[in-house]
Amino acid sequence: MTTNVAVVLFPDVEELDFAGPYEVFGMFSKWIDKDWSVFTVAEHKQVRGNIGLNVTADYTFDDAPNADVLLVPGGLGTREGADNQALVGYIRRAGAGAQYVTSVCTGAFLLHRAGFLEGKKATTHWGSRDRLQQEPGVTVVAERWVHDGNVVTAAGVSAGIDMALYVLGVMAGPEAARRTQHFIEYDPAPPYAEVPLPA
Repeated sequence: MTTNVAVVLFPDVEELDFAGPYEVFGMFSKWIDKDWSVFTVAEHKQVRGNIGLNVTADYTFDDAPNADVLLVPGGLGTREGADNQALVGYIRRAGAGAQYVTSVCTGAFLLHRAGFLEGKKATTHWGSRDRLQQEPGVTVVAERWVHDGNVVTAAGVSAGIDMALYVLGVMAGPEAARRTQHFIEYDPAPPYAEVPLPA
């Protein structure tokens, strides 16, 4: 039985927010377990990302297969996206039948608008945590990723890779996640120490 991972795209999506998790799930489905399928979904087939990357989505909201894992990235486009009824409606519909509903960065705002963060702990990019905390019904925490019920949210941008590996480990087992991590040679060692930022 196929496990479907649906990656949602929208205008001004942050590229690494979706490409990092896509690589994790995609590498696993290509080389380790072919019963997994990873695909992109958008309102319109052509999507331009925040940095300028042009992407052609595999499916539209009208013809996408059911999702077992729904992944909602962030980016500047989430601000307008929160008022896009087609986008929020798809997230609500697809997430209702998914085993796990996930977000990266400010994708948490779209999950909240779709009703998935009510009564949940969640995280987002450090620069947007205060803004998310102002939304009703959600408890915001400063963590790399947060798992609450069937909702898993990640902090900013690169945190989506960690979150995807975590979800993969929960669903397919830690060894599967370790093998995938080895395949993509994910062993973060940034050349410069991070500058301390305000909490």
